[in-house]
This record gives sequence, structure tokens and C-alpha cells, in this order.
Amino acid sequence: MAEADQRWRKSSRSTTNPDCVELLITPDTTSVRDSKNRAGGRLRFGRSSFSGFLDGIRDGSRDGSRDRTPDH
Repeated sequence: MAEADQRWRKSSRSTTNPDCVELLITPDTTSVRDSKNRAGGRLRFGRSSFSGFLDGIRDGSRDGSRDRTPDH
């Protein structure tokens, strides 16, 4: 099935905030687009890459707020 024929999803928590993204999840990939510019560019991730990204968000390693010690 072509990407255009599939259903994009936006978080139900984004109803008051227009600055969000939409996801299109297939068995092999997850595509991400800006909800304000649906005709604009899209990012497509493999299943394991996107899963790793979400894991990093959950554990805080991708939020930029953790103290990081330089590697020396």
C-alpha cells in the first residue's frame, strides 16, 4: 500500500499545541512529518532505529538534560 493511502496519526495530547509531528507506522518503517506542513519533507526510520530512538527518550538519554562527562 502506498504511503499516501495509509493513515497518519497525531498524538491525542497535541490538541492544544499545533507544534507537533505525525507518524505513519508500517510493519517495517515509521515515517515522521510536521503536522503544520504535511506536504513537506518526511523522515523514514527502520523499525529497530525508531525503537531505539523511543527507548532513548524514555530513559532520558536523548532529552539533552542529562549531565554528560566529556570523554578524555
